[in-house]
Amino acid sequence: MAHDHAHTHTPPADLGPAFRWAVGLNTAYVLVEATAGLMTGSLALLADAAHNLTDVAGLLIAWGAAVLAKRAGSAAYTFGYGRATILAAMLNAVAILIGVVVVIWEAAHRFETVVEVPGLTILLVALVGIGVNTGSALLFMKSQKDDLNAKGAYLHMAADAAVSGAVVLAAAGIMLTGWQWLDPAVAIMVSLLIAWTAWGLLRDSLRLELDGVPEAIDRQAVAAWLGDQQGVSDVHDLHIWALSTTSTALAVHLVWDGADADVFLDHVTDELENEFGIGHATVQLERATCERAGACLAT
Repeated sequence: MAHDHAHTHTPPADLGPAFRWAVGLNTAYVLVEATAGLMTGSLALLADAAHNLTDVAGLLIAWGAAVLAKRAGSAAYTFGYGRATILAAMLNAVAILIGVVVVIWEAAHRFETVVEVPGLTILLVALVGIGVNTGSALLFMKSQKDDLNAKGAYLHMAADAAVSGAVVLAAAGIMLTGWQWLDPAVAIMVSLLIAWTAWGLLRDSLRLELDGVPEAIDRQAVAAWLGDQQGVSDVHDLHIWALSTTSTALAVHLVWDGADADVFLDHVTDELENEFGIGHATVQLERATCERAGACLAT
């Protein structure tokens, strides 16, 4: 007996307002930073403005994925479009890592060729950047605990806030000491920290993209729980995978000798969601004498 139990699940948090505010704030900051860079001739500000423009693109990708995840499935995409959120998280992580490589490359060259930067202007613009990026990150703070796509946006904004904070310190140090090497040194240290967090996001998103068991779910615990249910003598062909960054699916065969299959299946699928957060469960029941290729219980 195959059973796909449908619930009225609690929908993922609506991230639309968060994305709207984040995109708006960061777009405005890009315009301010680019204008300041053109007025002062600061290559550092212009480069960071270009970096922040990629942030806007990353936010738009994540936002689009969140919208796609809400669309119903079609004849071609029967599970819907939720996995777009996983792809968006992966692209966000890759974008962060590419940005890190570019910053470190540029910083390394600046140790060889000293570039004098307008400390006061950079400090003031970076202070604005701290406010914009911190505010943007806070918009995703709550959702990022349960949604890898939101986590990607959160880490991206938090990383940029950290960069802006480091730039403030470097600019202040340059103004006080005249040590121009502080700018590339701080950039490298912050970039390495950002790379560490981005690598974790890339690893998690790649795991879900390859249909790995979501990190928050213990497969052995699920198998043991299923095996402990009344009437179950064997558990096999257990698969657990992510439908999106917030939705998890399960398929399993249970050798079962109970009497009321509907009651049993309702209980199992309800508890899988309550205990493990698995909202899309397909359970096939087999009699103890059922051969793998033979006849099993009919629906």
